[in-house]
Amino acid sequence: MDLYTDQYFMKEALKEAGKALEAGEVPVGAVIAIGNRIIARSHNQTERLTDATAHAEMLAVTSASNYLGSKYLNECTLFVTLEPCVMCAGALYWVQLGRLVYGANDPQRGYSLTGAPLLHPRTKVLKGIMAEESKNLIDTFFRQLRNS
Repeated sequence: MDLYTDQYFMKEALKEAGKALEAGEVPVGAVIAIGNRIIARSHNQTERLTDATAHAEMLAVTSASNYLGSKYLNECTLFVTLEPCVMCAGALYWVQLGRLVYGANDPQRGYSLTGAPLLHPRTKVLKGIMAEESKNLIDTFFRQLRNS
């Protein structure tokens, strides 16, 4: 049995999303792996950094690019708990991401709403991995926001 499954890496992304939730950020987490090795981890930090672009995916892409010393991530897989927005999908296009695996769909801001092919044509996409766990974190965050 292979320890390093899509579920394994998505659990790591969920841990990052949990850190965002604890920090009062929208709970989205991301990890980037090459083969069986995680080379970047991040979570949303838009409030902490006062930066609307500090999405989990953007921060993870920067970290992975620095780690590899390359602007291309065509051998990498991004695991993210929520469907990327248009901004993040554009960044994933430019880094020529090899594979995208995400949890919950984002029915309000997800890149797939545009109907346009925003990802690089060679990027493989797998959606719905641990979607329920990912959606539960998002729902918890917004429930807490409404009740405060």
